[in-house]
Amino acid sequence: MDFSDPQIQMYLLIAAGLLIALILLMLRSVLRQSSGASQQMVMLAQRVDQLSSGQDQLGGSLTTVVQNQAQGQNQITNLMEQRLGEVQLNLHENLSKVQRRTGENLATMQQQMSDNLATQQLKMQENLANMQMRTNQSLSELHEKMGQSLMGNAKQTATSLTQLQERLATIDKAQENITKLSGDVLSLQDILSNKQTRGAFGEIQLNDIVGKALPRDSYALQHTLPNGKRADCLIHLPNPPGPIVIDSKFPLEAYEAMLASETEAELKAGIQAFKISVRKHINDISDKYIIEGETADGALMFLPSEAIYAELHSKFSDLVHEGFAKRVWIVSPTTCMATLNTMRAILKDARMREQAGEIRKALRNLHRDVELVGERAGKLETHLRQANEDVSGILTAASRAGKRAHRLDNFDFEELAPEHPNVVPLTKQPGE
Repeated sequence: MDFSDPQIQMYLLIAAGLLIALILLMLRSVLRQSSGASQQMVMLAQRVDQLSSGQDQLGGSLTTVVQNQAQGQNQITNLMEQRLGEVQLNLHENLSKVQRRTGENLATMQQQMSDNLATQQLKMQENLANMQMRTNQSLSELHEKMGQSLMGNAKQTATSLTQLQERLATIDKAQENITKLSGDVLSLQDILSNKQTRGAFGEIQLNDIVGKALPRDSYALQHTLPNGKRADCLIHLPNPPGPIVIDSKFPLEAYEAMLASETEAELKAGIQAFKISVRKHINDISDKYIIEGETADGALMFLPSEAIYAELHSKFSDLVHEGFAKRVWIVSPTTCMATLNTMRAILKDARMREQAGEIRKALRNLHRDVELVGERAGKLETHLRQANEDVSGILTAASRAGKRAHRLDNFDFEELAPEHPNVVPLTKQPGE
């Protein structure tokens, strides 16, 4: 405990005062209780005197402590002032040293920067010289490449001109072909202007369409009917509906006269003549090519032009209805192809019905083959299961044999206990 602390000294003084007061109270109480104890009073008086002298000594000690504390504080203050002066002196010295070193470092850095700048300037000059040299080389190479490119372009231009001349020659040949084609068109117009040649052209077009749509054995060209009339094409359809005739001889003269009319009167006359010719052609087809019991109850009138077909249906629908009444169906190349595809489906269905017995026989054979496959698959499954069990037994026996061989290899004869009572041990035990 530090008795130089003023607070501790104050606490000690208070404790001493309390102790003296307590003793005085005790003395006072003792004096009241025992007035006859004089000897004890004397002793207490002596003790009180001792306590008073101790209190005086304690007060002197406290005074000495306070004086020592004041002297210590003065010494500490003087020491701190001395130390503060020393620190300030050291600080000034350090600051002067730092300033001197900073100046030296700045001078050194300036010298290094000057040296670096000079070095960089030399390097930049060298780089500029190298760049200039490379630029000159690149320019020279570019000039060479441009010269080569110009030469190549000149060659390409010459080649392109040659190809252009060749293409012009090809165009000239194409022009000649176009001229020839124009002549062929005029020849075709001459063909169509003649009734016989136009009929032959329609027959050729009809033959081409029928040949593309139907099998070869399902139709006949220029077939003679039982009534002695010759049909352009006869489709052998099954009953019903039966064989059906396609006629390709359409009266084109009345249609061309109607188109060539210039006045209203000529137009009316042309329309009337066109109706009469178409109606007569429908009647001829109905009378010649629809034979009860021999052919189908209808026939087809083939128009070799889609334009005539569209004109007939748009402006002369009454003729189309008359054809329906006479059971003559008017078709164009497009609708004829669609009709023939329908006929092809009918022929295919008929042939399927004809081959129904063979199909049923093939299905029975297929069913029997499937049953045989199922039986053989079952047998194969049984064999595979038996083989799997055999393989499992072999693996188990092999594992057991491997364990025994391992024990024999390690001379573990004691672990080899007989697994079956009939197994005879290798050596007999004593007493057996």
